Amino acid sequence: MLPAVKIYDTTLRDGTQGEGISLSVDDKIKIALKLDAMGFHYIEGGWPGSNPKDMEFFKRIAECDLNQAIITAFGSTRKPGVAVEHDANLKALIESGVKAAAIFGKSWDFHVTHALNTTLEENLAMIEQSVNYLKKNGLEVIYDAEHFFDGYKANQEYALATLAAAQRGGADTVVLCDTNGGTMPYEVQEILEDVQNTIHLPMGIHAHNDCEMAVANSMMAVRAGAAQVQGTVNGYGERCGNANLCSIIPNLEFKYKVESIPGDNLVHLTEVSRYVSEVANVNPNSHQPYVGASAFAHKGGIHVSALMKNASTYEHIQPEQVGNKRRVLVSELSGASNLLYKFKETDSDIDAKKPETRRLLEEVKNLENKGYQFEGAEGSFELLMRKTFNGYKEPFSLQNMRIILELREDQPVHSEAVIKMKVKDNLVHTAAEGNGPVNALDNALRKALEEAYPAVNKMKLNDYKVRVLDEKAGTEAVVRVLIETGDGKRSWSTVGVSSNIIEASWQALVDSMAYGLIKNEEQ
Repeated sequence: MLPAVKIYDTTLRDGTQGEGISLSVDDKIKIALKLDAMGFHYIEGGWPGSNPKDMEFFKRIAECDLNQAIITAFGSTRKPGVAVEHDANLKALIESGVKAAAIFGKSWDFHVTHALNTTLEENLAMIEQSVNYLKKNGLEVIYDAEHFFDGYKANQEYALATLAAAQRGGADTVVLCDTNGGTMPYEVQEILEDVQNTIHLPMGIHAHNDCEMAVANSMMAVRAGAAQVQGTVNGYGERCGNANLCSIIPNLEFKYKVESIPGDNLVHLTEVSRYVSEVANVNPNSHQPYVGASAFAHKGGIHVSALMKNASTYEHIQPEQVGNKRRVLVSELSGASNLLYKFKETDSDIDAKKPETRRLLEEVKNLENKGYQFEGAEGSFELLMRKTFNGYKEPFSLQNMRIILELREDQPVHSEAVIKMKVKDNLVHTAAEGNGPVNALDNALRKALEEAYPAVNKMKLNDYKVRVLDEKAGTEAVVRVLIETGDGKRSWSTVGVSSNIIEASWQALVDSMAYGLIKNEEQ
């Protein structure tokens, strides 16, 4: 039976070193409170000696009521030749007001002589004295042994001596860092087992993902006795990222049966993953294990057929255990089972053996052959299904449209859309301007519908994507337009395909409005 594991989050520090990720102080406060609510044990807030933003974070987070998380400040050992009481970095750690500090030191002799430009003996003194100084000032000290695995492989005796120095200084935990991310899982296990013959302190692991091994290395470290795992939400971090806590935490719970955060909080894991993505302004990775939108998405007809009999045939856990949900996709690989599952999702009482089912399946395959994709456009698929089975009545239909573009020198392009539509039993003829042809169409469509269907005023365009399907065709290429729309309660996606981007956009816009109106009336 493996012991419980403490979760140490460094999203707010190491995670922000990832390309394209920047967090304001407000952002960091929001994320810290979310992680505390999840039951994370340590939240590393930043490096107080490096910038004013991190000092402000520590000041403001001290005013927040936390459930259990220990806010940790990050820094380094003293500089060579500088007394600990005069080292600005160590002073900043103490002045930050935290109860715990994580300081890193050099484990690799190559780094000591070539990066620090000091002697091996001075480096050992720097580690021991820095840890001891922080301990005397009342801090819990977590010693991060930077480049430990590379250092161990280069000079085993010296790497172990650096840990011994931290132990003599009074460190509470020593964390072995795979800073370059090049260590293999079997090496992690062998090295941790050897370290524990010399160092008698709780061990931790801090893994980077340069070989796609950060999660595996973290899990192997726990298997070898590590009691703390450091990582980031969604694996954010420098270069290829850090160990992904959104994979490690459920792996500990479901695969190792090891306690980390409270088990009841696992149902919020997907929510936390997407919350951090939203705050960081990064698109969520749909293929991320456990929490990604595709983590429990099923496409092959044979898979879905088995899934309907027993979900464990193609799912290693129930998606609800981590706050995710099962999705069955409809595509050219679909079978009747996929459609039957979708019917159940929409509460449609439809016999999958009817000829209409086969006709719908063939229609889907034909449309996908032309470039349509219904995996991410379930609004369009449901409309297609309704047209096949339910005697679907369109809430509106187009009579004709005209797009006017006017380009003048040194002036912005003027776009205007004129449309004539049948809305319920009335013929509506209207026009609207926009900052582009698609925006003008969107505005004209809403203007035509708003009197008969006031609900359109609540529908907002959340996302608009254009994908060129055949780049070699140049400007004649077929494009696929995917639109995401929301009304404040839910969101849905629709698709349009054409060699004319205006027509493809119109198809997706019409489906988005029609689907939203139908769902609004069914409430």
